[in-house]
Amino acid sequence: MIRWFLRGVTRRRLTTRYPRAEEQAPPGFRARALLPTEPLVGDEARDVAAVCLPRALSVDPDGALAFDEQRCIGCGLCAPALAMDPGYESARVGNSPRALSPSFRRSLHIRHVDAGSDGAVEQEIAALLNPYYDMQRLGLFFTASPRHADVLLVTGPVTKPMEAPLRRAYEAMPDPRVVVAAGTDACSGSIWTEPEVLGGVDRVLPVDVYVPGDPPTPVALLHGLLLASGRTREASSPFTGRAA
Repeated sequence: MIRWFLRGVTRRRLTTRYPRAEEQAPPGFRARALLPTEPLVGDEARDVAAVCLPRALSVDPDGALAFDEQRCIGCGLCAPALAMDPGYESARVGNSPRALSPSFRRSLHIRHVDAGSDGAVEQEIAALLNPYYDMQRLGLFFTASPRHADVLLVTGPVTKPMEAPLRRAYEAMPDPRVVVAAGTDACSGSIWTEPEVLGGVDRVLPVDVYVPGDPPTPVALLHGLLLASGRTREASSPFTGRAA
């Protein structure tokens, strides 16, 4: 106890300065695969796609390697052939035609719904409330009622028993409302193909922001929520030598 007290006194501020300063990932961290700027084709593309467990890598009709980053779990099985992104920020704007509202810039109230998660993403979400990440310093708050929420944060692939409750939570939210799919399972359904699993959140609701990762880190979740509030930019393209 005394050791921890002295550590706190001597080190003082321990809260991350993200997003004002970049949060550095530890060596060897794998966020997602990165396609080479020169596309892989033919047998080489098929060999790389064959090792991808969540089917994030595939071969398109032209024989070139294609990548669905919403399915990538960062396992690194493709790493001998592809580079891996070492950065934390991974959130992307969805294909929904709705624009993210600028009215969320000061504060954002979030209703979390577990639509069938294995619990991994929930542990990362819980970390947002600890003194290091301290999401409330950024004006981000959880709320128990969807009637008070600006954002519906959904985790897990949508199971059939959770489809109706998920729709009810969304319909109870006032406009403007934003849906954030957190985790690869929520973004795409990932490896889950059971009859009781419908797939990703966009099978049920329009998704405004995708935060892939299995699970996404607390910084990735912060990036997604800040993107939902219109206070940051989406992740860069999944290519080596990529541009923002």
